[in-house]
Amino acid sequence: MPDPIDAETVIRDGRVTGAFPDDIHEGVAWWVAACFVVVSRARQLAVAHDGHPITAEFHQRFCRGAINAQHFGCQVASLGTADEAQLLHAMKALGSVPGAWLSTTDDGGRQTVTIRLYDADGQSVAEGTGLAKVREMIASDRIPIPVNDQARGSITERRDLVEAL
Repeated sequence: MPDPIDAETVIRDGRVTGAFPDDIHEGVAWWVAACFVVVSRARQLAVAHDGHPITAEFHQRFCRGAINAQHFGCQVASLGTADEAQLLHAMKALGSVPGAWLSTTDDGGRQTVTIRLYDADGQSVAEGTGLAKVREMIASDRIPIPVNDQARGSITERRDLVEAL
């Protein structure tokens, strides 16, 4: 695994979080997304971020990881900058699909990136509902490999779902 992470430390307590770039890097977003699509068997996801420049890059990598997860052909609705309430609303508007919200906090020069995963009912994904499996896949280097063009999903910008609120 290129640029490994301490999965036990970073993927816990209902979220994926760590100091950037020490504990977590942009590639982790790809890994988490690909594993989440496989674990949740998602054909569609809604993804949003808080607008922080670091988070924007993690958001792009997350979306690309999701569309490349094995043969799922996951369709990603990229909401761009939105808060968690807007994400949850969009997930429901899309037909109750899973989602992810990415954020970055600055604390005295240290930036902490957090990825929160939600199931199709809008509940945070916890240890027993998929987070442990995502962590296990990453820790054991069983991240789904990118797929061919025919099996790849797509990313659609869906700012309309955020602006409607």
